[in-house]
Amino acid sequence: MSRWAELLETRDVLMADGAMGTRLFATGLTAGDPPETWNVDHPDRIRDIHRSYIEAGSDIILSNSFGGNRHRLKLHGLQDRVHELNAAAAANARGIADEADRPILVAGSMGPTGELLQPLDDLGADDAADAFAEQAAGLDAGGADILWLETMSALSEVEAGVRGARQASDLPIVVTLSYDTAGRTMMGVTDQEAGAFLAELGVAGIGANCGANLADTEAAVAAIRAAAGDIPVVSKANAGIPVWRGAVLEYDATPEILAAHAHRLREAGISVIGACCGSTPEHLAYIRQVLDGDRPVPDIEPPTITHTVEPSRTRQRRRDI
Repeated sequence: MSRWAELLETRDVLMADGAMGTRLFATGLTAGDPPETWNVDHPDRIRDIHRSYIEAGSDIILSNSFGGNRHRLKLHGLQDRVHELNAAAAANARGIADEADRPILVAGSMGPTGELLQPLDDLGADDAADAFAEQAAGLDAGGADILWLETMSALSEVEAGVRGARQASDLPIVVTLSYDTAGRTMMGVTDQEAGAFLAELGVAGIGANCGANLADTEAAVAAIRAAAGDIPVVSKANAGIPVWRGAVLEYDATPEILAAHAHRLREAGISVIGACCGSTPEHLAYIRQVLDGDRPVPDIEPPTITHTVEPSRTRQRRRDI
């Protein structure tokens, strides 16, 4: 049994971590610079971020490797350092996880290539799979427990990512997609389609992250839960909606709002709950306390869902996108 499966058996819900990018910018990362180089240039800062989420109560921490595939790294002339940067990312997380007094899972974060796959653009499925395999090998070597494909929008890239990950590693694979308004990803994939498709791929976890708003992410993971059978469902929504306050971009969800959101997710049968852009250790600590019963559930009404997608009207064309 994998460490992922073992830990899922110990709790009715696991808590993942929060935003990495938000914390990196708060720590000094400059917009446009590749966060992955900090795994070797500023490992202490990365480890401090991981430690802060573990101290907040997270059971799963994601490595600082979201843009660690060759296509994203090529934008910075770093395409020859894929294995090095991903292995360092996983090793940083592994080292902090192993310091904890309870089991902590390290998830090797793998974001999209940033390219459209054929026939929409030039990147072939095999080339995409090779890029994901290269990244997965580095994350596995660095000590990841799970490979975590996140913020996906096209099922063709999801399939390439899963295939590539399996070429390089035997680790369990979790896949989460990002849902915009109208209940679809940027490439038009519905939550029901994703749940059914990923269940067929036999991944270890399915869900949603990032996304347009809390309400639509809640709706997406509920639909995925209905379509995914017994596969654990994951939710890592943004901390609300980004708003400008003077010259500072902030997200509008307070810790109380995210904790109420997390409570609703648990009631809906979601197995892993964390947060994404704009979230902080303070958000995650409040979520942990509510999930553990150490704080009352905040009396906050659910946000309004901006979409309704009937299964009978779901487009059946997205297996090839």
